[in-house]
Amino acid sequence: MVETIFMGRVFTGTTAAPIEAAVAVGGGRVLRVGDRKEVLAAAGPDTDVVDLGRGLLMAGFQDAHVHPAFGGGQMLRCDLSAEHTVEGYLTVIAAYAAAHPDKAWIHGGGWSMDVFPGGTPTRQLLDTVVPDRPVLLTNRDGHGAWANSLALRLAGLDKDTPDPVDGRIEREPDGTPQGTLHEGAMTLVSEHVPVATAEEAYAGLLAGQSHLFSMGVTAWQDAMIGAFPGSPDNYEVYLRAAREGTLLARVVGALWWDRERGLEQIPHLVERRENGRVGRFNATTVKIMQDGVAENFTAAMLEPYLDGCGCATANRGISFVDPGLLREAVRELDALGFQIHFHALGDRAVREALDALTGAHTANGANDNRHHLAHLQVVHPADIPRFAEVGAAANIQPLWAAHEPQMDELTIPFLGAGRAALQYPFGDLLRAGARLVAGSDWSVSSPNPLWGVHVAVNRAVPEGEPREPFLPQQALTLAQALTAYTAGSAWINHLDDVTGTVEAGKDADLVVLDRDPFAGPPEEIGATRVVRTYVQGRLVHQA
Repeated sequence: MVETIFMGRVFTGTTAAPIEAAVAVGGGRVLRVGDRKEVLAAAGPDTDVVDLGRGLLMAGFQDAHVHPAFGGGQMLRCDLSAEHTVEGYLTVIAAYAAAHPDKAWIHGGGWSMDVFPGGTPTRQLLDTVVPDRPVLLTNRDGHGAWANSLALRLAGLDKDTPDPVDGRIEREPDGTPQGTLHEGAMTLVSEHVPVATAEEAYAGLLAGQSHLFSMGVTAWQDAMIGAFPGSPDNYEVYLRAAREGTLLARVVGALWWDRERGLEQIPHLVERRENGRVGRFNATTVKIMQDGVAENFTAAMLEPYLDGCGCATANRGISFVDPGLLREAVRELDALGFQIHFHALGDRAVREALDALTGAHTANGANDNRHHLAHLQVVHPADIPRFAEVGAAANIQPLWAAHEPQMDELTIPFLGAGRAALQYPFGDLLRAGARLVAGSDWSVSSPNPLWGVHVAVNRAVPEGEPREPFLPQQALTLAQALTAYTAGSAWINHLDDVTGTVEAGKDADLVVLDRDPFAGPPEEIGATRVVRTYVQGRLVHQA
């Protein structure tokens, strides 16, 4: 039975431009895409006919690298993501503390490094608004945290506390912790934060799902299935939602590789995969975080970072997993049929991941595991053709490929002009035959796919003062960017046989936009809004 017919402009994903068509939906699937008159002939008395007007129908977006349980949980805690000034942050923190006098810790996050000198906020700033309770707030990329004096004191951190091997404590001149903790140093304090209850974590996942539906996202890959600092293992949270039927999106879970352990954890990952296939949730991937981020100098680089004067330092960042162990782990995980999802941001991390995949391919032969490398901020030109050679997808976060303070003030000066010109090479990767898939890394950055598409096409942010395009030779066309967010991510999630394009027989995971971005200037792509989101023909969001 035809339940809904959409009439108007349709980006099917099978052609480079939208077409004028009618799309019939019934039983959760696309029944027909074709001539309006012929499709309307199949309508019944109860068929809902939707005139798209000036809008556009397309396949639902799929986010190939996102953290909805964490992002949704942050929305329910002390959420700083809507502010972008020191004053704004302190106002939100003070208001949250006043509204939650029962909270033993003030916990949340979403602050941006570029708001603070050197990207490192101080404990004294937090002390001015919350002096009497410990505070720990992660930054928007999750690679650093901001603590007040009481939190540092309760965790036992002082000038004699050594840096952990996988992180760094920012310090005052006498060695006293300054208030910013990088990478593994966060755990020195976060291990003292009370863990959220199961109900709080469950509410966070559902809040995250609702937020993603409002952005037109109908499926995703959660890039960290494990225990977050201050949160319980989201593996159990997803399983509960899948069993209770509240998880409406299709989700692939990337099981966290514990970088403090070795190959002995693989049997546990196998067990979690076997028990983690429930309803619309499938924990079939392993996430290996190979390095950090460039802004705090932990992304793994082939050449040293520069200092503020432009001179080479001794720091090349951190490879969190020893390259030898990485090759062994990838070879074994690949043989066991796991998909591997790498966090690889620096050029050395990218090379180490590609080397490991090359070894696995040699040892195990070709397969359909569909491994992918996420972030890809700096890629050495010699490694760009290797993606196609080993069949690895390039998992891009387009929103980051633009001039903005974090790029211009905290990244480019410490990479140097030559290396800075190698950042986010989307165009080169595509031209070299790599398959592009796309994600947001929310809550690191906005989950709005249309903003990501805007930056992929314009290489400039969709809001704020106009800036010159960032390495415009690496721009994508609108069709290429939309395809990465739909058919590309569907492929990486092994959902391409049922989603990712608007075709007869595919599931009706669809989104209605308020305009056709192909019809307007590229500079207006980011102004496009989602009007409706459907999952298997079910309306899950309406603006």
